[in-house]
Amino acid sequence: MCAICQDQLAGASATTLPCNHAFHDGCVEELRKHGVNEVCPLCRISLPPGPEQAFEEAVRRFVVVQQLVERGYATWSTLPASARQEIDAAITAWRGAAKDGNMSAQFILGDIYENGSAAAQNYKEAAHWYRKAAEQGEAYAQRGLAGLLRDGLGVKQSYKEAVHWFKKAAEQGHAPAQYSLSELYMEGSGVAQSVVEAARWLRKAAEQGLPDAQHQMGWSYARGTGVVQNDAEAARWFKKAALQGFPASQNCLGLIYDIGQGVAQNDVEAVRWFKKAAEHGIKESQCCLGIMYRSGRGEAQNDVEAVRWFQKAAAQGFAMAQFYLGNMYEDGRGVVQNNKEAVHFYRKAADQGDKEAQNKLGDFMRNGRGVAKSEVEAARWYRKAANQGSASAQCHLGVSFESGLGVTQSCTEAANWFKMSADQGHCLAQYYLGLMLMNGRGVPQNDLEAAKWFEKSARQRLAQAQYNLGLMFDGGRGVAQSDEEALHWFQKAAAQGLAQAQYELGSMLEEGRGVRENSYGAIVLYQKAADQGSSQALYRLGFMHEVGCGVRQSDEKAAEWYEKAANQGSALAQCKLGFMYGRGQGVAQSDVEAVKWCSKAASRGLAEAQYFLATMHENGRGVAQSDAEADRWYKKAADQGFKMDMDELKQSVLDIIAQRGDLE
Repeated sequence: MCAICQDQLAGASATTLPCNHAFHDGCVEELRKHGVNEVCPLCRISLPPGPEQAFEEAVRRFVVVQQLVERGYATWSTLPASARQEIDAAITAWRGAAKDGNMSAQFILGDIYENGSAAAQNYKEAAHWYRKAAEQGEAYAQRGLAGLLRDGLGVKQSYKEAVHWFKKAAEQGHAPAQYSLSELYMEGSGVAQSVVEAARWLRKAAEQGLPDAQHQMGWSYARGTGVVQNDAEAARWFKKAALQGFPASQNCLGLIYDIGQGVAQNDVEAVRWFKKAAEHGIKESQCCLGIMYRSGRGEAQNDVEAVRWFQKAAAQGFAMAQFYLGNMYEDGRGVVQNNKEAVHFYRKAADQGDKEAQNKLGDFMRNGRGVAKSEVEAARWYRKAANQGSASAQCHLGVSFESGLGVTQSCTEAANWFKMSADQGHCLAQYYLGLMLMNGRGVPQNDLEAAKWFEKSARQRLAQAQYNLGLMFDGGRGVAQSDEEALHWFQKAAAQGLAQAQYELGSMLEEGRGVRENSYGAIVLYQKAADQGSSQALYRLGFMHEVGCGVRQSDEKAAEWYEKAANQGSALAQCKLGFMYGRGQGVAQSDVEAVKWCSKAASRGLAEAQYFLATMHENGRGVAQSDAEADRWYKKAADQGFKMDMDELKQSVLDIIAQRGDLE
């Protein structure tokens, strides 16, 4: 019988005091509520601590030990015996208070068993105590129980039950629960999927200052998920989280300032936020910071610093940083130039699927830089990158197929890869595709399409494409003939130093096509092209000195220029030089030299040289007389449909002989 209420104890919840007197639990608590001295009503011995007192005493003991761990004096697994005893006593006290219905003690026990810090991890025990506290309305415990239900830890997995408890905690204003609830609405787990509801709960958590929620709110506005897309709002939420030291948001804020999305573009601010995130180990920011130092944006240009940050990100396996580090070794920027190291880092990035690194590996394999040369391996890496859409690799693979480098030669395959690359705006591929179309290689011949692709490439300032487009306008191929347009494109290519364009532009100035005739200007351009070894320009310089056009007439200078062109294989120059040796014009007369040079031109199919060589054989000049050889060369010239006035050519040959005094 309870000595306080005089009712039977059987079947009721009772407490037996240290003095062995028993009372109903409720009666003892009522005594405490009414301020009665906490002693046994029968023998006046002090009552044991109530649940609240037991809870507070346990907290005091736990905090003392927790501070030891937080300050680094010990770890939970290596506590001194005395500290372990204190923790065990605290847990025992909490367990007693929890059994007496103290929901704070119930929550703490759930947290301890879930995290496995102060006690061995036990998800089942954690769920047990979380549930008891949750059923009493403890928001933290409701969130803890929901997490275990969501993940199936210590309980049967149930998204529906998880939503139930997350919502209870969320409705009490618990920010982490609001955030978790938004995730389940976003996924449609345990509840009908709703991006709007997800955004609503996310906003509630974010407005309470939860950095995770603020970060996700930034992404919601950036992507327009559950809210109207708004870059400025995205930046605002990222900044809120970043200011709380949330590294992922600091990285995002750096990117936002880098590109000026939702904020005014600002390199200095970008670097500031990249640094904060990078110092927290965010590999993306470390790489971005390296890029900023590499280019001198927002910070003084510093290749050594760039390398340092690339190395940090690369060590975390970030492919983009590995690619950039390979590039720094390739160029010797911030490090000693080393092709092997470049290949090492390019391969690391390439193995992770980085298409630019795969393309670079192809380049190194093709040229045998830092690795054994292999066209087969080069083509393999080009194909990997090309299949991922790398325009540069697609162009390289096109070259491989066109030339049969490491793959079976196929103009059709080459044209296909050039087209893929060209469609992405790759200027060199556009030029190559134009050539394939112009020549009908791998595709049906089509001057109109060729001119279109040449123009696309030319407008990207590729000199060779500008030159070819000039040729198309000059000849009216695929476009309406226009000297003015031809001149325009030749000028652009010539300004970039392309020898062929300098020659063509000189030719137009010499002839006055599309521009006022200007022999002196032509000479200047021919000289520029000749300095680069253009045999055509060398020949024209010889001709202009021979006739005195734009320069003082000089047979000696003409012969010098003709010889330079002849040595580069110009058949016209070889023929001219042969004639000059025959006449002794600007050079010492020599039938042998005349025959030598005209033979070179004749063997290359120049009809005038063939006819001249025939007359030399017929007359035995510089060679043994031979009617048979003479007939052979006459026939070769005739087979080409040689139309020159025979009397005129014969007279030219006779003049050469007469100048030697052989005829009166």
